[in-house]
Amino acid sequence: MITQHDLERIGEDVWQVPQTYRHDMRVPARLYASEELLADALQDDSVTQLINTATLPGIVQYAIAMPDVHQGYGAPVGGVFATAMPAGVISPGAIGYDINCGVRLLASRLTADQVLPRLDDLANALYRNCPSGVGSEGSVPLNAKALGDVLENGAEWARQNGYARAEDLERTEERGRIAGADASAVSKRAQERGRDQLGTLGAGNHFIEVDRVVEIYDADTARAFGLFPDQIVAQIHCGSRGLGHQVCTDYVSQFQRAAREYKIALPDRELVCAPFDSPEGQAYFQAMAAAANFAFANRQVLAHHIRRSFEQALAGVVRHCDLVQVYDIAHNMGKVEEHDLGGARVKVCVHRKGATRAFGPGTQGLPPDLRGIGQPVLIPGSMGTASYVLVGTAGAMAQTFGSACHGAGRVMSRSQAKREVRGEKLRAELSARGIAIRAGSMPGLAEEAPQAYKDVSRVVAVVHRAGIGRKVARIEPLAVIKG
Repeated sequence: MITQHDLERIGEDVWQVPQTYRHDMRVPARLYASEELLADALQDDSVTQLINTATLPGIVQYAIAMPDVHQGYGAPVGGVFATAMPAGVISPGAIGYDINCGVRLLASRLTADQVLPRLDDLANALYRNCPSGVGSEGSVPLNAKALGDVLENGAEWARQNGYARAEDLERTEERGRIAGADASAVSKRAQERGRDQLGTLGAGNHFIEVDRVVEIYDADTARAFGLFPDQIVAQIHCGSRGLGHQVCTDYVSQFQRAAREYKIALPDRELVCAPFDSPEGQAYFQAMAAAANFAFANRQVLAHHIRRSFEQALAGVVRHCDLVQVYDIAHNMGKVEEHDLGGARVKVCVHRKGATRAFGPGTQGLPPDLRGIGQPVLIPGSMGTASYVLVGTAGAMAQTFGSACHGAGRVMSRSQAKREVRGEKLRAELSARGIAIRAGSMPGLAEEAPQAYKDVSRVVAVVHRAGIGRKVARIEPLAVIKG
């Protein structure tokens, strides 16, 4: 098993496994972590999984682990790497099962004292209007044609059908639509699983929160993002539901054969892959993009329901209870991007699994009003602790393919959390701290206990010190909605 002695320390919070560590590594493996967070990472197989990704054909520069890294399927959660186009590989397991699991932040003009008297009413409205839990069905039934439109057009479908505003799309990664999506690449089974789930939260670590802005670190950037102290904001964390999970399942199975046909030697069969420009690679990318578009539309419909919930709970009590979108970002995605490598612009497929895009100032693809500032980077913490808003930096573009961490990162499995935490007791503890909890499953609540996660403040501190994201604001929960 790899130990800290096998790593070279190349910065205050940057560690590297040299390419010489294992004969099959094509590039070094780099970790962003404090000593404490590195010790956490070395407790499971996440570093070994990171080294395994460094063996993939076409990988460039180095394989990267964020400070929230933990063991996943094939590749670690919190892993980032890029493969050179067009022959570099694409790997479903290195993108993840919950394709485009991501976060959306909505900002009100309200302060906490205006909302707290109606917090229970607001939590009830959110729980009522935003279906949650395993197998939950949404309020937007889709026939086959409409589902195909969602898969290929994403948030644009939501705008055309009254669930989105034009400015929502401006403040969404890729304007809420990944080009190249093809509904026909998504299996019938995957489409069946998604048809009734648009506008649903799901279970696991997915949530809706009503939060309060408790600290501003960068006043100018916060102002540009529309944030101010003591402000009420709403946060959504969810993805592509059963549809995205089925897409990954389908292509992991299909790629077992493809990896053999293309004679790709793998240290772990969970990392099955195919050349990006192969028929198999193209089919997966088209299906992944379609699932990502479903997730963008899903969060957009939920945003519509959250706005409606604020109006139902607060109209007549406070003025201006509308919500404006700060940003929406993806966590599990394969993206075709151009990055500077060795002084040249190179087109690559960036795999971000449990990692978020963090584009710096001047990057194409950002909204015009944010291009000179950088991309909002949304980092949700564990339930009942805190979340952070950061801004992307030039350092991220130079070091991590414009990427940052995506959350706190687990240190306890879901099964262990359920053994050690009682959901009813946890809910009582959070309620005693003034956090309204609405959850359909006490075991599910226990799975997401704060002690099952790393300290998000320490994770974000590493990102800030390393210069791959800069802290803008800290937000803390007042109400949490879970499946």
